[in-house]
Amino acid sequence: MEQSSPKAVAGIYAANLVEDGMVVGLGTGSTAYFAIKRLGERVADGLNISAIPTSEASAKLAKELAIKLIDFENISSIDITIDGADEIDNNFNMLKGGGGALLREKVVASITRRQICIVDNSKIVDKLGKFPLPVEVIPFGWPVVARQIEALGGNYQLRQRNISENYITDNGNYILDCNFYPIADAPKLEKDLKMIPGVVEVGLFIQMAHTLIVGNDDRTCTVKEHK
Repeated sequence: MEQSSPKAVAGIYAANLVEDGMVVGLGTGSTAYFAIKRLGERVADGLNISAIPTSEASAKLAKELAIKLIDFENISSIDITIDGADEIDNNFNMLKGGGGALLREKVVASITRRQICIVDNSKIVDKLGKFPLPVEVIPFGWPVVARQIEALGGNYQLRQRNISENYITDNGNYILDCNFYPIADAPKLEKDLKMIPGVVEVGLFIQMAHTLIVGNDDRTCTVKEHK
């Protein structure tokens, strides 16, 4: 992917907002990749940060770039997290998990002071749910969970890694990609899904984004703050 693509422009812009001494959450996916790469360049130039990755893939990239990684034992909050979204609506509610990291992404977002969502224009929607909603579930009894999702009005597909292998998250779980489009009441749907025994996490991030950075085709960014 080119450095001038909207995803790259948004990721680089966000990475340049990070200041010396910050604890930074590293997102997962094709847009977050550019942010991590830029942070690596800044670290090589002397930027002093500590980071918590939201996936094994992001951890691997960060290590390759000599970004210092820490765990949660000695921190109670994260200054900035830079991550993408599969969809974001006008109320800054996000749908995430296309890359399979929704559980770790939500844990990191929950203690982040400034959650920066980096996207291109295609990810901005009026109603969430056109992109299938990821629901992370334990492997044991997943068909029981799936039937209860159907009872809530959703259709599902068990995510596959390939034709003969189920997708396994970094946490050892399955993902059900669910169709609830259009999602009329995202907070209620999140609550209803999380009440199902066997559901680990839901890819709805309600009011968790603080800053939206949209990469444009002309290599500029549109920046919006949540009111």
